This record gives sequence, C-alpha cells and structure tokens, in this order.
Amino acid sequence: MRLLVSVRSADEVEAALAGGAEIVDVKEPARGALGAADIEVVRAVEGRLPAAIPLSVALGDPPDEAAARAAVGRLAFPRRVGGVYVKIGFAGASGREGVARQLAAARDEARRAGSPAIVAVAYADHTRAPAPSPADVLWAAASTGTAGVLIDTFVKDGRDLFASISADALAEWVAEARSLGLLVAVAGSLGLDSIARVADTGPDVMGVRGAACEGGRLGRISAGRVRDLRAAIAVIAAQAGEARMPGSSPARFHGSRV
Repeated sequence: MRLLVSVRSADEVEAALAGGAEIVDVKEPARGALGAADIEVVRAVEGRLPAAIPLSVALGDPPDEAAARAAVGRLAFPRRVGGVYVKIGFAGASGREGVARQLAAARDEARRAGSPAIVAVAYADHTRAPAPSPADVLWAAASTGTAGVLIDTFVKDGRDLFASISADALAEWVAEARSLGLLVAVAGSLGLDSIARVADTGPDVMGVRGAACEGGRLGRISAGRVRDLRAAIAVIAAQAGEARMPGSSPARFHGSRV
C-alpha cells in the first residue's frame, strides 16, 4: 500500500518527500474535500517534484460534462515517468449515468491534455454531498475505462472514513474495484490509528492530508508526521509478509495500534 500525501503549495513538497510520500497530490483543502488548487499552484508543485514521483491533482466536483472536460483541459499536463493522475468528484451528479457521462468527457479531454489517468472519486458519506453511491461510481468507472477509483469523505468534520462505511463493506468495494482492473485508493481523515484497518481492506493507495500536517488539514505538512505514517505502513506490510510465510502466525490487522 503506497502513501499519498496532499500538499496545498510547492513549499510543502520538500517535507512530504522527506517524510517518504510515494505519491504527491495537490489540492486546496479550504475549498472542500476535493478542492482544486489554482493553476499556478499545480504548476509550482509539479516543478518541485522529481519526475519519478507520481503527481496527483484534485479537480473538484464538476457539475456536468462540459465542466469535467474543462477541469481536465485547464492544464497542459506534463508527461512524467511516475505518471499523472487527476481526481474528479461527483457531488450533485445525477446517478450512475451522469457520472459515466462526466467520466467519458474527462477521458476524451485527457487524450488531448497529456493523457493523465482519470480517478473517479466516490464519497462514503454520499448522502451528505449529495452524490451517487460508491457502487454507482464504481459502475461508471468500470464502464468508461477509467484508470482508478478513490473512496473519500465529503464532509470533513473530524470523523474518519469508517464513520460512514464499515470495514467489511469497504473491503467488498475495494475487492470489486480491483477485480475490474482499477487502481484503488482510500482516504477520508485517516491517521495512524486507521492504517491497520485500511490495509486489511486491500487498497493500492492510502491518501492523507490532516494526519500529515501540524495543525490539521489546513495546517502545514510535517516531514516527521509523514515519516511516522510511512513507518506504520511498513510495519503492517511486514506483518502481512510474515503471515504468508510457512509456519508463521497470522497478521493481525483489525484493532492493532501502531
């Protein structure tokens, strides 16, 4: 499981990388769960990022196909060795068909904008957005050839992802997404005490902002906090590896603390 760290300025990139972030995401947390940063900020972050580190960019919640197309096309995305991902949410979208239309529009524009990989964002607390359910977003992503999916929380009120979805339901969603060949990321006010539960559901990526900051999600990235997150993920991965070895005891993900 790789660690994605969201930054809000180029000045935070160094701390994220020093702590061991494996994917750097750029967004403006003051603008919401998937707040899009200004173009100048995205370009500045990209300029600080080594080419081998994947770049992720939050594009907000476009209201329709035209807006989705414009969100992707507003930047000439560079081709990077590590890849470029763009995240699109669907607050206010009308069902799975509406999501599919937006994803198709974003996909077509991506082909003209440097071919960033599209990541469809589902909200575990979708009724509070309001937005289509995670199942509907997954259906739309699979039907449009989208590269990946992310499940997050729309409302940032201090409660983590598991306040809106059970570990079992999340594991089922992740497994279905992976069976469809999608990259799967999980986020939503996750921290050190969430890592074991997240890892047990089997995603490819865990995304954080607040847990990596001094002062919460509107604070500033701390290399030490990022380092602690990476170390905790490494411990869980090592336990899982030991569990797969002949004669070893099972890894204990549920309820473990790191």
